[in-house]
Amino acid sequence: MPRLRDIGLSVGPYPTGPLNSITDVAGVSVGHVTLHEGARIRTGATAILPHAGNLFQDKVPAALAIFNGYGKLAGATQIQELGEIETPILLTNTLATGRAIEASVQWTLEQAGNEHVTSINAVVGETNDSRLNDIRAGRPTVEEITRAITAATDGPIAEGAVGAGTGTVAFGMKGGIGTSSRVVTASGEWRVGVLVQSNYGGTLRVAGKEVTTPVAHDRDGSIMIILATDAPLSDRNLRRLAERAFGGLARTGAALSNGSGDYALAFSTHPALRRTSERRAAVTAYPELSNDAVSPLFDAVIDATEEAILNSMLQATTTEGWNTALARPERIEALPIAAVQEVLAT
Repeated sequence: MPRLRDIGLSVGPYPTGPLNSITDVAGVSVGHVTLHEGARIRTGATAILPHAGNLFQDKVPAALAIFNGYGKLAGATQIQELGEIETPILLTNTLATGRAIEASVQWTLEQAGNEHVTSINAVVGETNDSRLNDIRAGRPTVEEITRAITAATDGPIAEGAVGAGTGTVAFGMKGGIGTSSRVVTASGEWRVGVLVQSNYGGTLRVAGKEVTTPVAHDRDGSIMIILATDAPLSDRNLRRLAERAFGGLARTGAALSNGSGDYALAFSTHPALRRTSERRAAVTAYPELSNDAVSPLFDAVIDATEEAILNSMLQATTTEGWNTALARPERIEALPIAAVQEVLAT
């Protein structure tokens, strides 16, 4: 299946990184576990690791933005209070949120150097995949979610109906995992990467034009947007960066309805910003881009979010599964590539 640029559309003026992926940000790795079993299991988990070291001991600055809060984001209050994360970021289905917390806690406790840790703020986001997945079946398990963490790689990552996007639906069509990146010059050269778990509704637009498809578009649903950058940003400016992701979401025609959960979580991997135990025990000076210098990053995040969402749909495949609420089989069609190409040709 093609990505957006394979069909001739690029979003915005900034170049992408070499992989056009969140893993273009140095140190970031992503892992999936995909469960596509029998007629009813269509789910999974996706793990995003800000760096390859001990995340609990070397925390990274982070911030959260919420457009509509109809969802379950574990760890949110501590991110808002302290401006940092100390675990992998896990994405999964709604009813697996608790198991993902357990997986993150177990994995973190087992890391060398954490032998005396007694409190962990696990970060877990979710969307509801019950339209294609038997969400009451208890999958993924704690062990399966842990496999997503241990499978994380800093190379190319799979998109579409994989990981936490295995059973998701967007605009009445198959959603999933998508990613994109940008390279920005602003008092230095910086990279911004975005990964999304698309499972929301509205009227799909590509390049500002409505896409006509044979399926009825949904209105409700949710999206998780994860942003990584190597730019030296404090949690204050990371929050501002996260808020701009909703500009890219709006461009795709999101309904932003009462029943949507729209979350963006941003973090910086800049080595001088790592909140190591030594820095946390002392008065420490951290580098930071000026407010004026952050504006190009804002633009880049809007563009990369829009492209990541479209990649999540273009890479997804038609999926048959189990509608838990209606207790019946369901088939969700992939986004018709011809419909997108027709819009681009007009």
